[in-house]
Amino acid sequence: MDPVSGPDVDETLSTDLQRTLSLSDPLTTPPPSPSPSLPSPLDDCLDVDSLQELAVRGSWRSILDKVSRARKLSLLKTPHEHLVYLSFNVLSLLKLRRFSDAASDLSSLLSPSSPDADPFDDPRYRYETYPDVYPGRSGSMVPFALRWIHALLPQHLGRRSETLDRLYLLLDLVRRKAWKRREVSVLSSIVANHFAHREFDVCLALIGDLLRLRSSDPVLLSRLGYVQTQMGDLEGARDTFARVEALSADVNLVSRNRAVIRVVEKEFTEAVREYEVCVERDPSDVVAINNKALCLMYSRDLSGAIKVLEGALERVPTEALNETVVVNLCSMYELAHVNHSDIKKSLGNWIAKVAPDDFDSSCTRL
Repeated sequence: MDPVSGPDVDETLSTDLQRTLSLSDPLTTPPPSPSPSLPSPLDDCLDVDSLQELAVRGSWRSILDKVSRARKLSLLKTPHEHLVYLSFNVLSLLKLRRFSDAASDLSSLLSPSSPDADPFDDPRYRYETYPDVYPGRSGSMVPFALRWIHALLPQHLGRRSETLDRLYLLLDLVRRKAWKRREVSVLSSIVANHFAHREFDVCLALIGDLLRLRSSDPVLLSRLGYVQTQMGDLEGARDTFARVEALSADVNLVSRNRAVIRVVEKEFTEAVREYEVCVERDPSDVVAINNKALCLMYSRDLSGAIKVLEGALERVPTEALNETVVVNLCSMYELAHVNHSDIKKSLGNWIAKVAPDDFDSSCTRL
């Protein structure tokens, strides 16, 4: 068996927000890894609850301080505690965009291996190596989050092909282990990567693999429909979205899919209506809020678009304060105001007071 890491670590890793002025889409946010069903390295780990709480709050610098203190005071007594704390440390460095430091910290853990070998396959990280500490347990104690970070890091250092290679190797691993839910998560990340580079044929093939695992999943079908719209296959997208409508109880998902078709057809007024219905049902539906604002902008209602995003930041700051919304709002300021630098500076000052540590303040483009 191969125990899994805690859900909060993996959930945090699996979210990748868009940073460009475009419609938010389901392909850029792969689903979070599932909660563990097997014994976890987080079990019986020193003060792990407080680390998870800090991660949920986005207090990544506090995590670095906590890990450093635990190491300096020799508070970590068992091998799995060292691995869990290293996981939180590397994750925090990744979130703070200290990619070289994260890679350096992670490299201290890896075993020299061939390109196709598991870099974490080392007796030091197996429970059976320490029978006195872990009686009756066997398998790897490496948190899955570390494997995921190992795959993602090269792209942040300008080596996208290496990230793709590692993601596909990770996919092979989860398939050998029959980790079906993780297979969905890893496949979704690979799809998101190819989609970001407009490699739509690859996306279609991989989504086909996903649908063989979850043929009636309305979210996956919505992703398929979105790719079809990007390839110009509107009839195919309509058919796919019709399947979603027949399957899904998520009325906002259905409405957002309808709006996507309206956007592609440049029927922005109709798209705005669909998004307004979503927001009426769920005031925290930030995808609908963001896309409504963009449709207003495309309809040449800049002031209305700005009011929508400003209102969201005021009403639901926890949900709306992400780089996608902020970069879109700042782009609108640049189009609408001569003194946009002063306005963006005010926004940046507010963000500095309320944003989590990993918020990328460069999205204000000051």
